[in-house]
Amino acid sequence: MATGTVSRNGMGIARGSCGKATGDGTALSVTLGFKPKHIIVYNETDAIRWEKFFDQVDANTVKTVTAGTTTTDTTSAIVLAEKGFVVSAAAAANGKALVWFAE
Repeated sequence: MATGTVSRNGMGIARGSCGKATGDGTALSVTLGFKPKHIIVYNETDAIRWEKFFDQVDANTVKTVTAGTTTTDTTSAIVLAEKGFVVSAAAAANGKALVWFAE
């Protein structure tokens, strides 16, 4: 289960959100209440970072590993949804500590 907070501007419009979850081996669906343009998911357990931009090909994310190597990950690690995003079951593997930021 994901927990998080939403930051809003003076008119109550959501600007960004952050949260955390522990992977259970199934896809993690995060509902934000807005469609994000930029998402970062960080696996604290293995020091892997996935980053998704709104204009990327649906299956692609930018992946950075512990050694600092950055590649294009084509495994749909993060998929945008109308009011949030989904982290794949592989990225949300069992017992993995995940933190995320979306704006």
